[in-house]
Amino acid sequence: MGDVNHSALAAFLKSRRDRIRPSDVGLPTGPRRRVPGLRREEVAHLAGLSADYYTELERGRGAQPSAQVLAALARALRLNGDERDHLFHLADRPVPPAAHGPTAHVQPGLLGLLDQLTTTPAQVITDLHETLVQNPPAVALLGRPPASRGPRASFVHRWFTDPEARTIYPPEDHPHHSRVFVADLQAVAARRGSDSEVSRMVTALRARSPEFATLWDTHDVALRRTDHKRIVHPALGVIELDCHSLFSEDGRQRLLWFSAPPGTEGATQLSLLSVIGTQDMTPSTPA
Repeated sequence: MGDVNHSALAAFLKSRRDRIRPSDVGLPTGPRRRVPGLRREEVAHLAGLSADYYTELERGRGAQPSAQVLAALARALRLNGDERDHLFHLADRPVPPAAHGPTAHVQPGLLGLLDQLTTTPAQVITDLHETLVQNPPAVALLGRPPASRGPRASFVHRWFTDPEARTIYPPEDHPHHSRVFVADLQAVAARRGSDSEVSRMVTALRARSPEFATLWDTHDVALRRTDHKRIVHPALGVIELDCHSLFSEDGRQRLLWFSAPPGTEGATQLSLLSVIGTQDMTPSTPA
């Protein structure tokens, strides 16, 4: 176990919890709140942790939190970059890269917008299409991504290497999505320059997927900002939706949300998601 500063970690968590209003994170504000900010169980819920576990952390007890737990707490407490790094230092964990992987720090501005999209499927992804955080409607629509690290955390990587990932879209739409993914990755690779993470992904995909290699050699380039999608839902069938993207200032993260024009079948199907919930979901989150 690392040299965790338990008392400082506990005090820091409580101070960050106290400053957040429930409305800031999409929670209702009731008339009988005895704390100035969030309750402990609310932070635990937002971070995907048990209330008992989080309570132990705030009491300065328990085991050293993992990097994944710290990242989830940073998101739940809407920490900025400096605060997130401080949290990792207090827990004696190496500060991970800010933009990528399961411990990535989601841009607070994107998280704030995600909080407001309570009935619209929405999620934040990286520019390599790693899902960082989803709201409940997005989980109901898309399922949760597999708990993968490394290249498989990227939906683009899974798209070209795992046939199961493609079941989220009708087969006749696959060529379109393949072209879009590759053109988007070309733009990301150009913007990142000599970034080794992108180079490794491109090299691996060229070796494993002739389709990817052929499309990559066309040199088509286009960041995907909007797209029309037909998503195969296990209970509702094919849902036709528009997918919109909002980019962070550095371009490393994107807020995606899904909508359908009022009065369309897609809009009706979206309204049923809250009833269907997350039952029988296939974990193949598109990005």
